[in-house]
Amino acid sequence: MSGRISARDIAWLDEALAAHRQKNSRRYRPEFFVPMIPPTATHQKKKWRVVNGKPVPYEPDEVKAARSKLMDHLAGHKPERPLEGGIRLLVKWCFPRGDHADGEYRVTKPDVDNIQKLLMDCMTAVGFWTDDAQVASMVAEKFWAEVPGIYISITELSEGTK
Repeated sequence: MSGRISARDIAWLDEALAAHRQKNSRRYRPEFFVPMIPPTATHQKKKWRVVNGKPVPYEPDEVKAARSKLMDHLAGHKPERPLEGGIRLLVKWCFPRGDHADGEYRVTKPDVDNIQKLLMDCMTAVGFWTDDAQVASMVAEKFWAEVPGIYISITELSEGTK
């Protein structure tokens, strides 16, 4: 097995997830898998330079490339309108497994909070929501996986949700 997911498999998965959402949910609840090698450059890798005697932050090229890659992959999954209200976000980062067991937790860099921040910033810019402060509940995990990519599930929280 090559560990690669085909375009046909992705189309089938998208159709199956759409049918599941329609059958089991009255609220918008996107759930999708983005087959890609997840970026390891993080939001924390901003650099500083001095311009006219003042420190100014900037993004290194590797962070710009990671941001662009994420936004390109996310664009096809965004809702028609930005979500309003509270949001529950579940993200599973699946990195190429190499010598590790499929499904084994990745306990090395990048830090999950840093890659998560970059992802949430991209999701805000693409139009999933207007402010990432709307994410009231979040689970983010890193794994070694046979099929690399990012699994994302978003649930709109109804008022009074506990």
